Amino acid sequence: MQEKLASFSIKNWADDDKPREKLVQKGSFVLSDAELIAILIGSGSRNESAVELSKRILASVDHNLNELGKLSVNQLMRFKGIGEAKAVSIAAALEVGRRRRLENTSKIIKIQSSHDAYELLYPLIGELPHEEFWIVYLNNSNKVVHKAQLSKGGITGTLVDVRLVLRQALELGAVGIILAHNHPSGTLKPSMADKQLTEKLKTASEALDIKILDHLILARNQYVSFADKGIL
Repeated sequence: MQEKLASFSIKNWADDDKPREKLVQKGSFVLSDAELIAILIGSGSRNESAVELSKRILASVDHNLNELGKLSVNQLMRFKGIGEAKAVSIAAALEVGRRRRLENTSKIIKIQSSHDAYELLYPLIGELPHEEFWIVYLNNSNKVVHKAQLSKGGITGTLVDVRLVLRQALELGAVGIILAHNHPSGTLKPSMADKQLTEKLKTASEALDIKILDHLILARNQYVSFADKGIL
């Protein structure tokens, strides 16, 4: 029995199979998600290795790191073998990854497609548990001059002030606007309210020679573009 329990310890694995040694010898890119998380938590329990524990945690979120990043410390601690220290390590590492991606968006200064807009906005609102409405203001070269949160609401929706959107556009000298909001529910289907709001903003902005270029809905690492769908 003791021999069987000992086999769960990473210390008893071949060096080539140990996550830390593998990272040093071969680089981080060769490690699986479970192995990377195993390095963060350091150890498993008497009944499973750190890698097996990590696999169990990943399986609970369908092996989606974005979903894992949404789990709170308390939610992570519900897994047997994960105490506060290990939960904090996981949460901190995933937050670092999110901030790294956010910094990369600063390089996107010109929007040439809906995907560019998605890459700019996803780190900001793509994984939030509540709904937010954001505006991206562009100049006549489609370069981003400003991006801002317009409203923040509950899971059911947000309230958007059309006058505030256009006033800020005029103050910035923007000639193009991209609308964006997230659907925490995960659905990408535009609601009737989404379409009505887009039309309302489009009509109001046209009177000021400001063009609504797109409206993006973001959810779970995906997006839908009103412009791409021809419903703008």
